[in-house]
Amino acid sequence: MTMDEKIRSAMMAQVSKEGYAGKLGLKLVELSSGRAVVEMMPRKEDENIFGMVHGGAIFSLMDEAFQISCNSHGRVAVALNVNVTFHAPPSFNRRLRAESKERHCSKKTATYYITVTDEEGALIASCQALAYRKKERLPFLEENLA
Repeated sequence: MTMDEKIRSAMMAQVSKEGYAGKLGLKLVELSSGRAVVEMMPRKEDENIFGMVHGGAIFSLMDEAFQISCNSHGRVAVALNVNVTFHAPPSFNRRLRAESKERHCSKKTATYYITVTDEEGALIASCQALAYRKKERLPFLEENLA
């Protein structure tokens, strides 16, 4: 399915203004209907007590990709459930890539599968996520169309 270009433009503009994602260095690199790819380069401030990339940073990367993909249809969608499995600790000198793909989309819910890999293609984490789809259109859609 081809993504509506008005929705795509509005989503790209809104994501570029998002403070939390900016603070973590999360960058949206691909966006299409029901799919998003977000990348980050782990930094020293992203480490946990063991000197590894904090699971919260990895979760935030996955959640950003999930948020973008489930709202890519132009309707407000929010997380209902997210199940994460951590497979391997990433290195700080390798870019991480989260890819969120829509598996099912109904009137009220949508299911996504999200993977995080490093530059070498190693699987770092995977996630299954469920979104609740509200009736409202994205509030920033109209302001970005002007």
